[in-house]
Amino acid sequence: MNAMTDPMELIEAGIPVHDARSLTDGGTQARILLDGQIYCLRITRAGKLILTK
Repeated sequence: MNAMTDPMELIEAGIPVHDARSLTDGGTQARILLDGQIYCLRITRAGKLILTK
């Protein structure tokens, strides 16, 4: 998937779109739970996303 894809195209295709800044509640980190495992989503100073276990 191209990083420059129009979010409306994704929504129209039925793919959920989540704003990373909302997920982090305005901060730089959020925890995401998947099948009992916790992952850390981090927004870097450069505005990139890092997802780690």
